[in-house]
Amino acid sequence: MATKRLKIPPTKSTLLQLKRKVAFLETGASLLERKKELLTRLVYERLKQYRELRQEARTTLETAYHWLGITHTQINSRLLQQTALGLTPPLNVKILPRSHIGVQYPAITAKRLPLQPVSLMETNNSFDETRKQLANMVIILARLGEAETALWRLLEEQRKTQKRVNALKYNVIPNYHNTIHFIQSTLEEEDRNTLFQIKILREQNQENQL
Repeated sequence: MATKRLKIPPTKSTLLQLKRKVAFLETGASLLERKKELLTRLVYERLKQYRELRQEARTTLETAYHWLGITHTQINSRLLQQTALGLTPPLNVKILPRSHIGVQYPAITAKRLPLQPVSLMETNNSFDETRKQLANMVIILARLGEAETALWRLLEEQRKTQKRVNALKYNVIPNYHNTIHFIQSTLEEEDRNTLFQIKILREQNQENQL
């Protein structure tokens, strides 16, 4: 990609300002590069966690639906619906904001509470086991949701950071360097012309004195 230069006057004060700005931009690019590396490491860590949770969630879902199927074969569906309406939630769920390297995502804490006793003649042990397994399923799905949300937000921030790094390294900073080089060349040419004119004036002055 061909670099461009800024449309500014080629003066010494401008040159000093550009050098200070380009030093600041290079520091910023270095910090962004470091941030990108940290985000990449976090993405791999979160990706590993997400894959493990997906496998755990699959197993937990299979177990929960296995017990739910057993309960449906042993207890009338209407009775199950009526019983479920009178039960308190078996979980305590908290959602708090969390931030890592400037990336915000929800942190979910889910804890299973003691099962509320059910005094029905028609129920049996499979009903309690189903309730326990369904609660476990919700907990693992909450953790999976947190991991997936964090992963996608980290990936999005990594993409944005990479875009900023590329813009600085391959566009903004080269343009500044190109402009600095142009101004330096222009000032050097002006200095050479000035020296040449001074030399001519001295020679003419010497000739006039003779």
